Amino acid sequence: MMRKIDELPSLLTGLALGLSALLGFAPAAFAGTGQPSPWQFDFQTAVTPIMETIHDFHLFVTIIAALITLFVLVLLVIVVVRFRESVNPTPSRTTHHTMLEVAWTIIPALILVVIAVPSFRLLFDQLTIPPSDLTVKATGTAQWTWTYEYPDHKFQFDSNMIPEDKLQAGQPRLLAVDNAMVVPVNKTIRMQITGDGIIHAFAVPSFGIKVDAVPGRLNETWFRATREGVYYGQCSELCGRNHAYMPIEVRVVSEQAFNAWLGDAKKKWATAPDERPVVMAETER
Repeated sequence: MMRKIDELPSLLTGLALGLSALLGFAPAAFAGTGQPSPWQFDFQTAVTPIMETIHDFHLFVTIIAALITLFVLVLLVIVVVRFRESVNPTPSRTTHHTMLEVAWTIIPALILVVIAVPSFRLLFDQLTIPPSDLTVKATGTAQWTWTYEYPDHKFQFDSNMIPEDKLQAGQPRLLAVDNAMVVPVNKTIRMQITGDGIIHAFAVPSFGIKVDAVPGRLNETWFRATREGVYYGQCSELCGRNHAYMPIEVRVVSEQAFNAWLGDAKKKWATAPDERPVVMAETER
């Protein structure tokens, strides 16, 4: 009993924080910039134009859903009050009402059209890749590792999760990696996604991207990060026993910092195209 009483303040605090966020008074930390935050239940902070549009569309659909729910609730209350047996002992025998049937057919159809227009526009923007400043190819391997290739600069490297016992201050558990993907800020990045032996999914919530990494197939997406920082994602496909240990870390830096990193990366990881190791599927080993 004492333990339950001690846990009550933290529970009430959580409920208060959740209610304040629901009412729109949540602190900025609730947004989650680049990674999940405690008590977060909304999207992470958008740092790309596509994710900003996703935020707006989500809010738009949520408002429509809330209005529909409120309308149905009002109708239920009216039915319960006006047509209860004590005040309406003789129920109506009406079975059809032409205008009502036309209304409940046309109005939902119009609502769907209103939702569809911005939805199709968002899908078009996601799938239409603008002229890019940099191309990065991400390959999910059968060893549950992401391999990043910069084909314009002819180098590639593997990115693995840092074990929990080797994390340093500020590195998030299950998200930090040894070699992060680095891109310049305010530049259009063309992402080429594929798999090697196992199907994965490349997803970074703050960028609004989530693309399947399928062996033998090259999928593409794009993003343009407008804010410097470190942004995390994870494989979003149930890819096997190490699915939970396949994080994505993207560092968005200034153009000067990127050029400096690029020079070091070319010296460290530059390889000929035919030197890429062959990765066998789990079933072949």
